[in-house]
Amino acid sequence: MTDVKKNANQMTRAEFEALPWRKAWDKEVECRSLIILPSRGKLHDSGYRFIDVVAVGLDGPMCRVAGGSDVIHIDGIGGFGQWDPANGVPRLIPPSGWAIDCLAKSGLLQLWPSSRLVIVGAALSSLEVYAVPLERGK
Repeated sequence: MTDVKKNANQMTRAEFEALPWRKAWDKEVECRSLIILPSRGKLHDSGYRFIDVVAVGLDGPMCRVAGGSDVIHIDGIGGFGQWDPANGVPRLIPPSGWAIDCLAKSGLLQLWPSSRLVIVGAALSSLEVYAVPLERGK
């Protein structure tokens, strides 16, 4: 039997929910897109539903990266990109061309930046995701 990853467009919600969690909640994950799984009724303290997120690489879905968040901050809080502790908030980041589509089988939403990688930050109450140039990746 070969270890072939399934195409995200053909997966069921249950298959996404069965994926393993990332190895450490506070380690960045590099991927190509994200699948957004709204909770089935579980509410965050804010009163909004929890959002589970699956990281998808070139070979297909990799792992679940967040389950306790109620907000996804695209390109970080405020849309400024990743904060640089040495220089503070970046003043200008290149456009990322973020897009969303709806998967055929599960009906879940997929989010990705065109021609860029996605970096997923720590799994906290709010989840920050960033688009970075492809050259940064492998």
